[in-house]
Amino acid sequence: MTRFVADEAATRAFGAELGALLKAGDVVFLSGELGAGKTTLVRGLLEGLGWRGAVRSPTFTLIQTYPTEPPILHTDLYRVTSWEGLGLEDSMEDHVLLVEWPDRAEGLVRDGEAWRVQIDFSGNGRVITATRPNSELPLPA
Repeated sequence: MTRFVADEAATRAFGAELGALLKAGDVVFLSGELGAGKTTLVRGLLEGLGWRGAVRSPTFTLIQTYPTEPPILHTDLYRVTSWEGLGLEDSMEDHVLLVEWPDRAEGLVRDGEAWRVQIDFSGNGRVITATRPNSELPLPA
């Protein structure tokens, strides 16, 4: 699914739609420049799953856990060189794992096994593309 989003509310709405498609064991790679809206999209995804608490970027904590259904692990690998040693593989089966800066997650899952979400600046908004695992094609808009 590819969509232009004009503002934060539209980014959160996209996140909520994506969240409705996820199940425990899914891995979502979130890519985009600093400030592109990765954490904003995660905020919407969590809101769509019923989370009403604060949503903070895990840039400094490295991992945030949310007791939604399915439970969410949100990690930001910007400040690390590797995911190994964070214990992510121990919780992947029972959680949805959201990974910001997935270029540092090489080897976490086999090629094609993760959802891929790309957020790009476009004029005054963003273009977000979400692709299912094991698929070359984006989801339909």
